[in-house]
Amino acid sequence: MMRRATVSRETAETKIAADLTIDGTGKSEITTGIGFFDHMLILLIKHGFFDLQLTTNGDLHVDGHHTVEDTGIALGQALTKALGDKNGIKRYGTAFVPMDEVLAMVSLDISGRPYLVFDATIPAQKIGDFDSELVEEFLRALSVHAGLTLHVRVLSGKNSHHIVEAIFKALGRALDEATSKDERIVGVMSTKGML
Repeated sequence: MMRRATVSRETAETKIAADLTIDGTGKSEITTGIGFFDHMLILLIKHGFFDLQLTTNGDLHVDGHHTVEDTGIALGQALTKALGDKNGIKRYGTAFVPMDEVLAMVSLDISGRPYLVFDATIPAQKIGDFDSELVEEFLRALSVHAGLTLHVRVLSGKNSHHIVEAIFKALGRALDEATSKDERIVGVMSTKGML
């Protein structure tokens, strides 16, 4: 059975349509109106071997906050919906990604218990048309709405573009591992019997 979900979200601030396939090939069509953010989401999908069609229309005349946060909400909802009962998934994923002088680590648990630890300093306030403080806002929204315990740590690096890119690539790789199925797992990977 294909693990796929479509989510629509409309508020006074944003209108979002997302179609996510977990067992994909890394194909994406993404438009949020924020070029650097599009680039980061494309990397996440490519390195996670997901497929994603995403359109976000947000109140960019205000700033990028609502667009980025609400995209995280929609993607989190799509991930939860696509995973369904979570039977057979590995649940945990960890990835270290180097990018030149940067080394980023993302470790996560599809636990149903949202929690974000964000230990990263991004020197530049803006990268292109993207406010760098929104990296944490996106990750928090994704964590809450996908039910992820999510740890993000940048171990070295100083170039802001490289730092954010390494985080998104590591996130994709960790999600790929955690959402992968293991035939040895009967039901869910928990002694509680549910995630």
